[in-house]
Amino acid sequence: MIARDIMTTNVVTIKLTDRVEDVAKLLVEHKISGVPVVDDDMKLLGIVSENDLIIKSRDLDLPFYVTLFDSIIFLENPNKFKDNLRKFTGIEVRDVMTPRAITVREDADIKEVANLMTKKNINRVPVVRDDKLVGIISRHDLLKTLVK
Repeated sequence: MIARDIMTTNVVTIKLTDRVEDVAKLLVEHKISGVPVVDDDMKLLGIVSENDLIIKSRDLDLPFYVTLFDSIIFLENPNKFKDNLRKFTGIEVRDVMTPRAITVREDADIKEVANLMTKKNINRVPVVRDDKLVGIISRHDLLKTLVK
């Protein structure tokens, strides 16, 4: 079996200028953990994963607060946190994506794909033809081949 046999061809994609907030919503809506970044010609530019979003959001200064008699008392200015959150959700994909995504070709053997995903500890791998996205293989796609 080769990559073309198991890849998902109807791939959810995003653009460089999409907002991080919209990407997070897209991941939740489609129940996926990552999404390829493409240009108008479907050339693969990178990938954004949940991990990329979580790592970037670590930079937010979370407010410290205490609860007292069912009230919340902020020990820092809550507006600072709100401003940082607004800035984070307004940034673009280009600011958080992994620019050099690991890819495979359509004719790659699925055993090689599985080994690559395991060795590189990745959950999905874009499938490309002439640098253009034609599909994606997730760990779930690999598991489906085992039960057939």
